[in-house]
Amino acid sequence: MLDSLATEKRNNATLALDSFSVEEIVTAMCEEDKKVADAVQNEYTSIVALIEAVVTCMDNGGSLFYIGAGTSGRLGVLDAAECIPTFNTAPETVQGLIAGGMKAMTVAVEGAEDSLVLAKEELKAHQLKKEDFVLGIAASGRTPYVIGGLKYAREIGAATGSLSCNKHAIISNYADYAIEVEVGPEVLTGSTRLKAGTAQKLVLNMISTASMIRQGKAYQNLMVDVQPTNEKLVERAKRIIVDATDCSMEEAAFYLEDSNQNPKLAIVRILSGESKEVAESLLEKHKGFVRNAIEDTKNE
Repeated sequence: MLDSLATEKRNNATLALDSFSVEEIVTAMCEEDKKVADAVQNEYTSIVALIEAVVTCMDNGGSLFYIGAGTSGRLGVLDAAECIPTFNTAPETVQGLIAGGMKAMTVAVEGAEDSLVLAKEELKAHQLKKEDFVLGIAASGRTPYVIGGLKYAREIGAATGSLSCNKHAIISNYADYAIEVEVGPEVLTGSTRLKAGTAQKLVLNMISTASMIRQGKAYQNLMVDVQPTNEKLVERAKRIIVDATDCSMEEAAFYLEDSNQNPKLAIVRILSGESKEVAESLLEKHKGFVRNAIEDTKNE
């Protein structure tokens, strides 16, 4: 079975890899990595369809779950974790589950990925509901842990998606929306943390970023929902306010502080000239979309 997978085949360009110099290794990896973006582009239509389905689920109060094992699972956990500080999401909005639990982020948990029931049990524990979206991630496209999770999601009526790096992936059969990014043989045979991992990260970036933007988490191309939880992020929040409003750094600092460290609220107050209370109600009315809140004041 593994012999038929593109991700498991030997790369003819690197058959003598063990004799390569460092320069030759890096050159070979650069040449192979160039192919990844094109492989992702080839799945453009499937990626768009999946993201639109995720947005629909979120609009209806659903959450996004990533499930995977090994590198695929780690990438899902990473993408989910980064949504919290970047987009000020609740921890349950985007969740990453990895076979073997959080211990598997750093060490292999023997046999976890081969279980057809483990993901089901974990999704139950996380109270998966029919309004949610479950994305199964597996470079090979055949991981039992992912298959079991997708099957359970379908049983309860949740929308499902899959992300694999082989065509005709088994997990695609359990997904309403399947993405198959075929990147071909790895420089180091079977090491899918390389091109396959890069492709998965690119697609996950698209899924989470586009979904969050469609939830009102951006204004222009600024991440206005960033959580200013440390000195660097406080300064970033101030610069975001300046970029969005053309106000001074001093004004940005005042409005950020006076808006409870909420860049969105500060921006709406500055651009609309409205009070904090009115700006808050405008953002609530327009579900957090800054542009719509501001335009509402112009139409009065």
